[in-house]
Amino acid sequence: LGNGGSTLHALRCLEEQYGDQWTSFTVLLIHSGGYSQRLPSASALGKIFTALPLGDPVYQMLELKLAMYIDFPRHMKPGVLITCSDDIELYSTGVTETITFDKPGFTALAHPSDLAVGTTHGVFVLDPSSFSGKGGLEYGSCYRFLHKPDVESMQQSGAVCVRGDCPQLSSSGSHGDSGTASECVYTDSVFYIDHSTAQQLLQFYKQMGTLCCEIDAFGDFLQALGPGATPDYTKNTSNVSKEDSGLVAVRQQLYSLLQGTALNVIVLNNSQFYHIGTTQEYLFHFTAESKLRFELDLQHVAFSIFPASAKTLDQLSIIQSILEPGCVIGPGSVIEYSRIGPEVSVGKGSIVSGSYINFSVDIPSNCFLSSVSVKTTDGVEYVTMVFGVGDDLKKSVKLLSDIHSLQFFGASLPECLDLWSLEASDQLFSSEDTRLGLWTARIFPVCSTLSESVRMSLNMLNSVQHKSAFKLSGFQLLSVEEMLTYKDVEDMLRFRKQIYDEIYLQRQKEKS
Repeated sequence: LGNGGSTLHALRCLEEQYGDQWTSFTVLLIHSGGYSQRLPSASALGKIFTALPLGDPVYQMLELKLAMYIDFPRHMKPGVLITCSDDIELYSTGVTETITFDKPGFTALAHPSDLAVGTTHGVFVLDPSSFSGKGGLEYGSCYRFLHKPDVESMQQSGAVCVRGDCPQLSSSGSHGDSGTASECVYTDSVFYIDHSTAQQLLQFYKQMGTLCCEIDAFGDFLQALGPGATPDYTKNTSNVSKEDSGLVAVRQQLYSLLQGTALNVIVLNNSQFYHIGTTQEYLFHFTAESKLRFELDLQHVAFSIFPASAKTLDQLSIIQSILEPGCVIGPGSVIEYSRIGPEVSVGKGSIVSGSYINFSVDIPSNCFLSSVSVKTTDGVEYVTMVFGVGDDLKKSVKLLSDIHSLQFFGASLPECLDLWSLEASDQLFSSEDTRLGLWTARIFPVCSTLSESVRMSLNMLNSVQHKSAFKLSGFQLLSVEEMLTYKDVEDMLRFRKQIYDEIYLQRQKEKS
């Protein structure tokens, strides 16, 4: 469906459930996270349930979202506020300034960002007559909206503003000395649709019948808005994850429907937008001395049993986990919802999620390890996906002869298959439409216990690192795609609850 299709679907569900009553509702609609291919530890349960190294017991993204938007409903007319689940908007406004969503059409929040950030986000071309660039909060109107534009397009379309003191620009910190004039663009995050516009979109969805392609709520809705919108974008499919034949036609219909609708912008000059939807961003914000870490006061050890003997390294993040004395966690690593035994060492910059490791092992640096419970004919079993933190799970090829371009932990996929005694064939991949990639490769062994599945997957990784054989041919193997099809969420939550209970009991003992 994409996040646009799922927005339309959710509106329909509201109407089916509440009839005319929903015309008076203020709705918060959070997209819970799609496939999450760039942060697969969030794939099975959804990005909105990502645990934060914050709170006791820990908060998830959902709680943070509700806290951030707590002031919105009382300054909001009936309508829908749409947001993603892997971004964080922090802002400060003056005592008398309020963020109000009460205008017809669309109203979006805008944040100053440097040009590099603009290339991966939506960018507003503001109407200069409605906007001065001064003050913490300003209401303006948008001439047109650009979706993931290159720097040249931003400059040509008039999206680039030059501002004097721009201290809060971008988390990359590469903006020279504050006090010098710097170029910035205003990028998107959350947007609001008033009720009558939401109603129009719903009518459109009902007429369409079945959606045959992925629609993007940001790119496909917002690019149709503002007086400067043109239909050119409807044919540009370069940013689409899965190109479907009907997409251009659906976009053209949406453009006709929304053309001329206002795009109001609330410019938050004193704000910061953070994205934690990729392994790199996640590791950076949770373990490095990032600005987000400072602003939210993220903890290095959150609601965990962490051995007193272990020296608390500054640069790590332990979230609702039990670590036994003797284990070693390298700097820049995140451990969440896991039990780590005494003879385990984890290298630098790694992610371990939902795992139980009770055997002696050295987990290499830059390793991504995440376990999933699956329902099989034998009941509940376990599979652990393992990758390099930088491996591209979105990349796919159409032909078997091209799979050498797929990289698994620094080695080409055919090299790995040789080491594992697996044959490169169509049967190796789970996807029906010849999308051959790490996401659809059936390479992860199904095991009867959680710790055994971690052991087997680490053996696979070890064999690639040391170019030594490790036979996978006797196992039932699943791809990540299939793990999500067969996932047993209740069992995964049960494991988290056991860890929670143990930590909670220990806390009670310490208190008494």
